[in-house]
Amino acid sequence: MSFLSRLPADVRKSLATEPGERVLAFAPSGDGYVVATDRALFLPDGGRVPYETIDRAAWSEDGVLNVATTTGERHQAPVREPRRLPETVRERVNATIVVNKHVRLPGRGGVRLVARRPPGGDVKEWTLVFDEGIDPDDPGVRAQAEQALEGVRRSMGV
Repeated sequence: MSFLSRLPADVRKSLATEPGERVLAFAPSGDGYVVATDRALFLPDGGRVPYETIDRAAWSEDGVLNVATTTGERHQAPVREPRRLPETVRERVNATIVVNKHVRLPGRGGVRLVARRPPGGDVKEWTLVFDEGIDPDDPGVRAQAEQALEGVRRSMGV
């Protein structure tokens, strides 16, 4: 299959883009396309995933794009010819990260504190990613993580 130089017009029209949103890269996927714009990743099932909500995006050896969001949602899309899609998604997701700091908590392990913002916007949310083996529902652990978060927010001014 040869690479397409332009996203088909019917696919472009079907995207629920915001005013001014631009297509940066795309790749065929099953019966549709995975499309990376300057603000979000569009999946073949019609889903729109803003970059600031993507915790991880990875390509498996068998050509499947795996996306995990900060809210725990998981998406998969087969990508036969990824073209510029992997580096575009990586760059756009990384551009949303304002702060990514790992803090040790008393005892064993720690928490990764991540501040994200939409492209061109201000920090909208912080994500607490606990190390494996740490119970995020433990009130003591949660209080320590919140205290660490407040310290990082003050020191970084965000």
